[in-house]
Amino acid sequence: NTPSSRIGSATTSNGQQASNTRRTKNAIEGSRVISYALKYRFSAWNSSTMGRWRPPVGKSSPYITPAGEARLRAELHQLWKIERPQVTAAVHEAAKNGDRSENGDYIYGKKRLREIDRRVRYLQKRLEELTVVTEPPSDPSRIYFNARVTLEDEDGTEITYRIVGPDEFDLSQGLLSMDAPLARALMGKRADDEVSIEAPGGTRSWYVVAVDYPINQA
Repeated sequence: NTPSSRIGSATTSNGQQASNTRRTKNAIEGSRVISYALKYRFSAWNSSTMGRWRPPVGKSSPYITPAGEARLRAELHQLWKIERPQVTAAVHEAAKNGDRSENGDYIYGKKRLREIDRRVRYLQKRLEELTVVTEPPSDPSRIYFNARVTLEDEDGTEITYRIVGPDEFDLSQGLLSMDAPLARALMGKRADDEVSIEAPGGTRSWYVVAVDYPINQA
C-alpha cells in the first residue's frame, strides 16, 4: 500500500470510530432521559400509598384503633389487588423493549415491585400481630391507649393529642404514638397531673388539663 492509501484508510477508520462514539453517547444520554422520566412516573405511585410510611423502629406496641386497622387493610388491598397487577403488566411490556440493562421502564418497574412486596409482607405480618382496641379502659379518668388528652405547657399553650398505635400516628392530625416518650410519660396520669420528658433542648413539662375517650372508638 502507498502512504497515501494508508492515510486514507486511517482517516476512514477514525471517522467510523468517532461516529460510533457519538452514537454511543447519544444512546446513553437518551437512556438517562428516559430513565429519569420513568423514575418520576413510578415515584408518583410510591407517594400515593407509601410516601410517608416508615417501618416502626424496634419492637413496637401491638395495639391499634379500628380506624387504623381499616386503613392498613385498605392499603394492603390497594397494593396487592390493584397496584401490583398494574406494575407487573407495565414491567411485562417493558421487557419486550430490548436490552433490560438500559430499559428505564423495566428497571424502575422491578424496583417498585420489590417495594410493594416488601410492604405487603410487612402489612400481612403486622395485621396478624395487632390487637384492635374497641373498648375504653375500666378507669376512664386515667390516660391509656386511645385517650384524648389536652395538655398545657409552661408557656400556657394548650394542645390536644389522641394516643394511638405506632402504625397510625400522625402529629399533624394530633395522633400521638403510644410508644412516643411523651405518651409513655402520660400513661396512667389523670387531669391536674404533671409530666416531664427530656428533649433535645432540655427538660419539657406539661400539665394534664383534660382526659376523655371518644364515644366512637374508631
